[in-house]
Amino acid sequence: MSIGVVVGFPLLTALALQHITSARSIVFIGLLPLSTAIFAVLRGGERPQPPFWLFAGLGSATVAGFALSGDGSASLTGDLLMVAAIVLCGLGYAEGAALSRRLGGWQVISWALLLALPLMVPVAILTWPSAWSAVSVPAWIGLAYVSIFSMFVGFIFWYRGLALGGIARVGQLQQLQPFFGLALAGLLLHEPVAWSMVAATVVVVACVFFARRFA
Repeated sequence: MSIGVVVGFPLLTALALQHITSARSIVFIGLLPLSTAIFAVLRGGERPQPPFWLFAGLGSATVAGFALSGDGSASLTGDLLMVAAIVLCGLGYAEGAALSRRLGGWQVISWALLLALPLMVPVAILTWPSAWSAVSVPAWIGLAYVSIFSMFVGFIFWYRGLALGGIARVGQLQQLQPFFGLALAGLLLHEPVAWSMVAATVVVVACVFFARRFA
């Protein structure tokens, strides 16, 4: 779980964003529910109905088609890094949800962060900024938000929800993220949001709506 959600997903997505825009990376989140569902079967013992896989696969195919369409911001390196991040994150979600049934949500994410600490501290020291004055205030605020909410508080509720409602079923709610992510990428980062991104997101979310009915 530490490898998946504490180290793997944040690191690989950060590396991917050096090659692609955040708007493009957000659409890849459409693969995350399918990855989570696969690991829910492999690690969590869940058995969704066949129509679930039909809609989940259709949504993922839409994401893959978008990635291969070449919308002007495509990068093979960035796309592959995002796919790897999605696989590791799905594994981390499924493992964390299974553990939360026995330990509790806040205990699981706390242990995951603690177990990753011996690796993350040396990495942080090795990548120390050469000049602190170059780090802007918005960057510090972003780092604080990611550290407190994305990597801790959010996981308390997320793992509790996965444990109670089922990993495959609740995991499909992640498809709402592209809507919010694309809007924020345009509003806050002033990145171009192509019509193909919006169309792919709409199709994927529709697939998730039907997939949840058969999970």
